[in-house]
Amino acid sequence: MADPAWRPSPRARALWAVNAALMWVPPVVAQVVWGVLDAGRPGLHVSVAVATVVLGGVHIAVVPLWRYRVHRWEISDTAVYTRSGWFTQERRIAPISRIQTVDTERGPIDRWLGLATVTVTTASSAGAVQITALDTATADATVARLTAIAGRDGADAT
Repeated sequence: MADPAWRPSPRARALWAVNAALMWVPPVVAQVVWGVLDAGRPGLHVSVAVATVVLGGVHIAVVPLWRYRVHRWEISDTAVYTRSGWFTQERRIAPISRIQTVDTERGPIDRWLGLATVTVTTASSAGAVQITALDTATADATVARLTAIAGRDGADAT
């Protein structure tokens, strides 16, 4: 089977970069507090700060690009296909006949960037399938399409 064809929105890279940057705020704040409370070892503080800047910079710059290259999704008349991850990659296939609910989620950063995540809940022990970082219009159209396809079957997916 071929990989899913569609990428998330190009703004997904900005979303993932902002989320990565926010992860680095607590370590930076902790280092500032540590530097103020323990001013007797400036060499150690500088070394740790340089390591933080390098690691944080790589995380903020590389991970969003890598995730954008990996993340894919597609919907057919029979299934929802996703591929996600950046270090560990996961492929999920959810048959349309197993769909129970289709939800849209927009967090504050998502709304700021005009993005949304579509969550397809199925009768599966593996959990829901998520299609992340879609343009809002694409997410709305995807939900409408999935609802229409799932409604054609008329069977209960429980």
